[in-house]
Amino acid sequence: MPLFLDRMDAAVDEVLARLPGDIVLGTPLGIGKPNPFINRLYQRIKATPARRLKIITALSLQKPVGGSEIERHFLAPFVERVFGDYPDLDYVLDLRAGKLPANVEVLEFFLKTGDYLGNAEAQQSYICTNYTFVARDMALHGVNLLAQAVSVHGDGDRMRLSLSSNPDLTFEVLERLRAAGENKVLTVAVLNQHLPFMPRQAEVAPDFFDLVVTDAVGTHALFAPPNMKVSVQDYAIGLHASSLISDGGTLQIGIGALGDAIAQALILREQHNDAYRRLLATLSRGQLGERHLGEFEQGLYGCSEMFVNGLLRLIEAGVVKREVYDDAVLQRLLNHGHISQVVSGHTLRRLHEAGRIGNSLSADDVAFLVHFGIFKPGVQWRDEQLHHEGQVCSARLDDADAFLHIERALLGERLRGGVCLHGGFFLGPNDFYQRLRQMSEQELDRIEMHRIDFINQLDVQHALASVQRQRACFMNTTMMVTLLGAAVSDGLENGQLVSGVGGQYNFVAMAHALPCARSILMLRATRESRGKVSSNIVWNYGHTTIPRHLRDMVVTEYGVADLRGQSDAEVIKRLLAVADSRFQDELMETAKANGKLEQSYQLPDGVRRNLPEVLVAGMVPWQQAYLPDFPFGTDFTAEELAIIEALQRMRQASENPLELVAAALKGLFTDKEAPPAWLARLGLDEASDLKNLLLRKLFVGNL
Repeated sequence: MPLFLDRMDAAVDEVLARLPGDIVLGTPLGIGKPNPFINRLYQRIKATPARRLKIITALSLQKPVGGSEIERHFLAPFVERVFGDYPDLDYVLDLRAGKLPANVEVLEFFLKTGDYLGNAEAQQSYICTNYTFVARDMALHGVNLLAQAVSVHGDGDRMRLSLSSNPDLTFEVLERLRAAGENKVLTVAVLNQHLPFMPRQAEVAPDFFDLVVTDAVGTHALFAPPNMKVSVQDYAIGLHASSLISDGGTLQIGIGALGDAIAQALILREQHNDAYRRLLATLSRGQLGERHLGEFEQGLYGCSEMFVNGLLRLIEAGVVKREVYDDAVLQRLLNHGHISQVVSGHTLRRLHEAGRIGNSLSADDVAFLVHFGIFKPGVQWRDEQLHHEGQVCSARLDDADAFLHIERALLGERLRGGVCLHGGFFLGPNDFYQRLRQMSEQELDRIEMHRIDFINQLDVQHALASVQRQRACFMNTTMMVTLLGAAVSDGLENGQLVSGVGGQYNFVAMAHALPCARSILMLRATRESRGKVSSNIVWNYGHTTIPRHLRDMVVTEYGVADLRGQSDAEVIKRLLAVADSRFQDELMETAKANGKLEQSYQLPDGVRRNLPEVLVAGMVPWQQAYLPDFPFGTDFTAEELAIIEALQRMRQASENPLELVAAALKGLFTDKEAPPAWLARLGLDEASDLKNLLLRKLFVGNL
């Protein structure tokens, strides 16, 4: 049995006593971290220079902070309302302030996007590795402490724990160390009552851990990033991407506005199919090719590294509903239509023909049949006979009388144990967590949080994963794509890391390994910085996340470029067709100058109007009815959204001197005034010094 501790400090005392030397702490990414425990341990080591602590993790989340005084004023009440008592990680605060002590090292394999640009210590301590290799890399660093936040059901002898969002690293690290004959790692579970209790693979007994900390301090609000506004460009990308997904297929999407755009587009396809088809025809100028536009009769199966709000919305909308089963033969028969989820004698015959069960059923065969609901619960095998509720018959399928009895008395009605979504970890807004907490056991049983080495690749249970993930579309976001098909997703050419590779490379490679699967990389055609617009489709770039030999599908707001199996010249032509028209000629001439495109090539007239104003004009008529700014709601109030819009205009103006002057003059010579509550929210209600008076005028001018 584990040692139960009801005080966090006592748990830290126990860890320090059991691990008297250097501590190498492995802890999950995202919301799986037990922040209060980590903070107490960190502070104890920080105050003891003779001891050393190495933390290996990813996605260390901090509550939002503004970049300016006016932004901090605005964010304070929002953060209090939305993030509640979520405790920031002390090592994150010190790392960002450049105050990490010399005896503590923090190694992360995925950084919160953009947060550590220019932070030398974080950049130098980044581990560039695929998510699937993290367990291996933790073992290489000599991890001797694993700590995780867990959910709990029951108490006493009936207590069950759930690894909830993160059943990945703890399982995999322990398995790797034990396979190597090393059992020296200390495991700590910290109960957080706010974590949704996820069943199946994520559920463990308390004795899975050495220490279980029940201190109420461990229960706190989860990090809950709010839904962000979905722009016209995001919707266009999401609509194009949604038309690449075939009914009965497999889906991965990511977090953020693009993930919400794809989910809303799929819901539109299911619930308002006529409008969806007309909208796609408008976006694609009638050139839809081999797109998938129909409703979802079979539905989709979700297999996603991150289980996001959009995927839950798709489950609730009946789009993600295709159930897969934990048996390769059974799944293959379902895929080919040889059996259905409705159980009959035909189900037994097909399983026998496929070699999954014998003609004379064994105890293992019966256990398999009961597990998947083909036999009723309680059917037992004894002495080559089937027993159920006092009735007995032969276990031989070629015995006509026995088979008739099986059909009449022993068969279940429908297959059991199906899963419509496998996820590696989850992250989302507060209502996402609340909906998970409120789900019935039957609903939750269709969602399985699983090990990352199962989700992100085929090496674990290859045969099973291959048949479950039929017609897969693995959708990932990238920052830039080169004209020859390489993708830049995680870093800059100067070596600065924006985020991390995570599982993107694995999903791209898996799309090439699975039959009928596709890798879909999505990006906006342009970006704007300091008043300058740049193309995200470039000739070349000094950093690559996905090499060009793995090029597949690229989607921008202007369409789909199918690059698989194409020559370099054809790849260039197809990417030019989805690039912003302001940059097409320059890109085309560069390709010609480098001998990669024939000199006589000219872009078709049909792709010469890839411009933001043309896109917006085509999308506006559809926005109010089908493409809302926040398709799944938002934690921001209407007043906060209005303030945000003005602040964004101010920030944009500050990056362009001419715009800043124009905005300042507009504010100085306007009679408009902002609502007093809005000015108070920004700390500008009693502005007296020149700086705050100017900021007040700028804010009013940008409303």
